Amino acid sequence: MMHNRKVAVVGLGYVGLPVAVAFGRTQHTIGFDINKARVAELIAGHDRTNEVDDEDLQGLDVLYTAEPADLKQADFFIVAVPTPVDEARRPDLTPMLKASETVGSQLKQGDIVVFESTVYPGATEEDCVPVLEARSGLKCGTDFFVGYSPERINPGDREHTFTKIKKVVSGQTPEILEIVAQVYESVVTAGVHRAPSIKVAEAAKVIENTQRDLNIALMNELALIFHKMGIDTRDVLTASGTKWNFLPFDPGLVGGHCIGVDPYYLTHKAQMLGYIPQVILAGRSINDDVGRYIAGQAVKLMIRAGTMVRGSTVTVLGFTFKENVPDLRNTRVIDIVKELQEYGVNVQIHDPQADAEEAQHEYGVTLTAESDLKPADAVVLAVSHREYIDAGWPGIQARLKNGTGPVVDVKARLTRESAPAGIDLWRL
Repeated sequence: MMHNRKVAVVGLGYVGLPVAVAFGRTQHTIGFDINKARVAELIAGHDRTNEVDDEDLQGLDVLYTAEPADLKQADFFIVAVPTPVDEARRPDLTPMLKASETVGSQLKQGDIVVFESTVYPGATEEDCVPVLEARSGLKCGTDFFVGYSPERINPGDREHTFTKIKKVVSGQTPEILEIVAQVYESVVTAGVHRAPSIKVAEAAKVIENTQRDLNIALMNELALIFHKMGIDTRDVLTASGTKWNFLPFDPGLVGGHCIGVDPYYLTHKAQMLGYIPQVILAGRSINDDVGRYIAGQAVKLMIRAGTMVRGSTVTVLGFTFKENVPDLRNTRVIDIVKELQEYGVNVQIHDPQADAEEAQHEYGVTLTAESDLKPADAVVLAVSHREYIDAGWPGIQARLKNGTGPVVDVKARLTRESAPAGIDLWRL
C-alpha cells in the first residue's frame, strides 16, 4: 500500500536497523542513532549485531546519521530504543525519554511519532507525550500525533524477520491509525493488525513475552522436580510432545532484552495501580534463580568426581543471552559465572560470537581466546552456539583434563547416548 510519509527510524540496534533497512529498500529513509561509531559502521556497510547481512545493507536509500537536525527531513518517526530494567528490576525509560527529547526538538506541524519499544500500557501517552510537547512547543492530538507498534524482532531468527511478522499498529485517532497502518503495510508483507487503542497495543506486546516467561518458568520448575526424581527432563518433554496440543517449551536461562525484562514492566504498572501480581512474579523468581542452580549442579558433579572445588578450573562455553547471536544484553550466563566464583572456582569463559570489550565493560568479565583455554576440571555448555554443536563431543572432550570429567549441558544439545566414556553428563 502506498503512502506519502517520509520515514525516520530512531535507534539502529537489533530492532531499529531491520526496520530502517525494510523502508530503505523502497524509499528514502533517515536512520538515526546517537552512537557515532554505530553510524560509521553502518555507513561502511557492516552490522555488528548480525541481524542484517552486509550484502543486504547494499543498495539502500538510507541516510545513516547521528545529527538530530537531519530528522527534520522526516514527518513519520519510528522510535526503536531499548527499554531495560535497573538493578532493582524497575523499568528504566531513560533511553525512550531521551529519544523523545531528540525527536521533540525536531517536530513539525502534522508529524507522527510511533514508538516500538516495549513498555507498560500507558507509557507512550503518559510518559513520552509530555516530553515531546515540552521539547517541540506543540500540542499532541492537535499539532502532532502519536502511535504505537510493538517490535517483534527475534534476534538471530532468519525466518521470522521484520517484514514476515504481522505488525500490530495503533494510533491516537482513527485517522492516524490508518496512516500508521498504511506506512507499515508498505513494507510488512505479513500485514497489520489494527489495535483499538495505543494502550491495547502496548499491553499486547508486554504479555507476549510474559506468557513465554511463565511457560519457561514452568519447565524450569518441572526440571527441578524431575531431577529430584532421577528423571531426565528432556525425555519427559519428548514423550509429552507427542500429544498434538502440548506446547513446546524448554527449560533454560531466560535473559535478553525481552523475555527476562518485559514482565517487570507489567508488574511495575500493576503495583502502581495497587495490584500485587503473584503468578508473574513467581515465574520471574524461578527463572532468575536458574543460573545459580546450574552452577550448584556443576559443583556437585565435581565433588562426585573427587575434584577439589576450591581452585579448580571450569570452562563456560558461551556468554551471550542466546545461541548464534552476539547480543550480551541481560545475559543470565553471568549468574552461573558468579556463583561458581563464589565457590572459589577459576572460571574461564569462551564465546566465539561475543565482543570481548563489551563483555568486560558490561559485566567485568574477561573472555578467553580458544588458544588460551586451559584444560578444565569441568565444562558448562551454557550457550549452544553452532560452533560448539558442530564440534560435538570431541570439542567438549578437548577442553577437559584427560578428556574426562563433568559436563553441564544447559540446553540439552549433546546426545547422552553418544557421550564418551569418563564423561559425567548433567542436563537441565
